[in-house]
Amino acid sequence: MAEVGIELDKNSSLGKVCTERLHNGIIKENPTFILMLGMCPTLAVTTSAMNGVGMGLSTTIVLVMSNLMISLLRKIIPDGVRMPAFIVVVASFVTIIEFLMKGFTPDLYVSLGLYIPLIVVNCIILGRAESYASKNPVVPSIFDGIGMGLGFTCGLTLIGIFREILGAGQIFGAQVLPLADAAAGKAGYTPITIFVLAPGAFFVLAMLVAVMNILRDRAEKKGRPLPPAQGCLGGDCSTCGSSGLCSGHLHSSEKNKSE
Repeated sequence: MAEVGIELDKNSSLGKVCTERLHNGIIKENPTFILMLGMCPTLAVTTSAMNGVGMGLSTTIVLVMSNLMISLLRKIIPDGVRMPAFIVVVASFVTIIEFLMKGFTPDLYVSLGLYIPLIVVNCIILGRAESYASKNPVVPSIFDGIGMGLGFTCGLTLIGIFREILGAGQIFGAQVLPLADAAAGKAGYTPITIFVLAPGAFFVLAMLVAVMNILRDRAEKKGRPLPPAQGCLGGDCSTCGSSGLCSGHLHSSEKNKSE
């Protein structure tokens, strides 16, 4: 009975950690609206909601698989070559995703274009590999990848929805706002075309980040503040003690303060 109790405690603790990793990626440390990571694909491919979903899910699959592999190899990869090793692992999965998209979703593949292979150097993926997967067991690392990936997908999809509906009156390609026809004297919606152009991405992102900041302020006033990001993504290099993604300058400054 005692062994059963210990096993239940372990399962309960594991479930709590996995749930926390999902909540962390989607809400607490959303890579798009909180950490402001992966801005290049965020601004470039979100001309439509479908592009946002496609890019987000592709990145999620790569995140999960790379976290899984890096966590399995975390005790084998030498510290001196860990970043090149991480990039090789990520590039392998990105290549697989690229081939699958080219074969099964050619339209989406063409729409996303160069940004599919650029997933290799996406700072979200390398950041999670460095700050979490390389230091934690397999299952929590998988859920960390799922949480961050879903957070990224939600961010891209929301931006894509707003840009598409304001710029074309559509959502996922379906016309939801009847368009005006001046020649026929028909009243309707006049698309704001700037939202499907590059500047529109900045406008929509700014509006959504402002909304997120308002929600964070309200949570703090209610006594439920969202904790700051930890590890390499949050600039707290003292938690990893390495010179990985920021050349160690933050970690060095912490050492100087302590001295």
